[in-house]
Amino acid sequence: MNEPIPSFTGFTAVVTGGGTGMGRELTRQLAAQGCHVAICDMSQEAMDETVQLARAGAPEGTRLTSFVTDVADPAAMAAFAEHVATEFGTASINLLFNNAGIGGGGSLVVGDQTEWDRVFGVCWGGVLNGTRSFLPMLQASERGHVVNTSSVNGLWACLGPTGAHTAYSAAKFAVRGFTEALMIDFRVNAPHLSASVVMPGHIGTLIARNSMLEFGRNPKDLSDEQVLEIRNLLQRRGVDTSGASDEDIRNLMALRVDMFENNAPTTAEQAARIILDGVRAGDWRILIGPDAEALDTMLRERPHDAYTEAFMAELAADGHFAGLIQS
Repeated sequence: MNEPIPSFTGFTAVVTGGGTGMGRELTRQLAAQGCHVAICDMSQEAMDETVQLARAGAPEGTRLTSFVTDVADPAAMAAFAEHVATEFGTASINLLFNNAGIGGGGSLVVGDQTEWDRVFGVCWGGVLNGTRSFLPMLQASERGHVVNTSSVNGLWACLGPTGAHTAYSAAKFAVRGFTEALMIDFRVNAPHLSASVVMPGHIGTLIARNSMLEFGRNPKDLSDEQVLEIRNLLQRRGVDTSGASDEDIRNLMALRVDMFENNAPTTAEQAARIILDGVRAGDWRILIGPDAEALDTMLRERPHDAYTEAFMAELAADGHFAGLIQS
């Protein structure tokens, strides 16, 4: 257990990936509690909306700022830290939420290496760069805490037994291991600092849509070449697509993205609340959602079955990860 943090009022927080999803909700909920918040994202437009929403519910005097940056770029993250220090006129922060993430890079064997590296660079590099860039400001505070977003794919390195998910899973395992190691590092070398690792299940956010758009795949307007890539991927997973037209494939991908956003068991608002409640309580390990809790329990009880058809079938039968895990 970490030392509890009873209140965020008067604290200064940094949130990466603050334009949408959990990052937006973390920003909004922190600001509502009188916490000053600095966010970064790739989209200024999305951040402007986040800041507007957060300011509407925040006490007078709560400060908010945004900065366009790529978390995978160490120099860009260092510039973000300088921006926070300048805008807020402080050499210290109390809370760092390394939240930014992106999906893709499913296969090391047949996938695109550039896409693989980009996903790994954002999901793992973003956490490392964020921690390194803001560590001096955390150390300058009286009380500092780092919250790193891993995933259930930091527990289970796939999307079912035929759902290769290598870049994202490798990155999220790295985030989990890094955070657990960082807790001890802080305990020995910076005892006023602490850390938590967050492992969300299926959360209703725009990550699936934004990830496709990041790599030039508009789910509603896939090119013929992109449709062929998806068709080949499905066939390698054992799905017969011979009776499906190209338009059927396009409609399937658009439907899956819509389902990811709208049919999740946990909303971004609920996820942010669970995270902040966990930090306040001193939890170092924060699972989000009934699917994450069920998966964690099954993995502890039957670790050797984790990558079998039977394991996946049991998860699906209990209503977890419906439409996401691949058979």
